[in-house]
Amino acid sequence: MCGRFALYVTLEELADYFGLSEAPTQLAPRYNIAPTQPVGLVRVNAQSQEREWALALWGLIPSWSKDPTIGARMINARAETVDEKPAFRAAFKRRRCIIPASGFYEWKKVNGGKQPYFITAVDGE
Repeated sequence: MCGRFALYVTLEELADYFGLSEAPTQLAPRYNIAPTQPVGLVRVNAQSQEREWALALWGLIPSWSKDPTIGARMINARAETVDEKPAFRAAFKRRRCIIPASGFYEWKKVNGGKQPYFITAVDGE
């Protein structure tokens, strides 16, 4: 995942797409979601074994960390090593979720700064 993303779908679209038994009650369009901010996610409820909508702060605080601000820096894991790295290993095995996104931002260095590019599916899904 990247450092910023957007989510601007309707509640009904979200519930239908992910097969949620209940649609989220609140979901305002957001176009610049950043680390440490609340994000919506889809997870499996441990008791009912059904998908559900939940909110969480974006960032991982490893179990061994004494500093919760580390979560702002722990936002990305490489797919090829996520199951090996101590910071991500336990979460990868036991606490997975889906973070819906309409698109994400990548930046290109240009003279005097950075130019953001919004990446999304051609068909709008």
